[in-house]
Amino acid sequence: MRKALEAEMEKSGNVVKSDDEWRKTLTPEEYRVTRQHGTERAFSHPYSQQKSEGMYRCVCCGAPLFSSETKYDSGTGWPSFYAAAEGGTVSEHEDRSLFMRRTEVRCANCEAHLGHVFPDGPNPTGLRYCINGVALKHDADDASGNEPR
Repeated sequence: MRKALEAEMEKSGNVVKSDDEWRKTLTPEEYRVTRQHGTERAFSHPYSQQKSEGMYRCVCCGAPLFSSETKYDSGTGWPSFYAAAEGGTVSEHEDRSLFMRRTEVRCANCEAHLGHVFPDGPNPTGLRYCINGVALKHDADDASGNEPR
């Protein structure tokens, strides 16, 4: 099953790496959160309070995920956004872990675990993308989602 998924991702142009390759390019905490579906402690990452303009990209592959224009302070201790970047940059998956039913958010380009989305956010979407800061890389030079320079 996993080999079929990897073959499908390669055909679509998505990023596919082995666990060893991911371990070489990510810090241990980035790997734990993005590749093993972990969660960082609330209020532990500076992005939860950051207010700078720019694009938040996937720490694994650099894909544009969230614009600072949609970032807001949800009070949860994790960076929160009311919308993902345009162009289908995130994918949603049912998550039944921890005896709960939630919607997991992943990078659509490399399948990195980002966090979860909840239906209790502000207008205009009513969504709260609650994202692990360690899964993001802030690109202050670009709020458009274009490729990094």
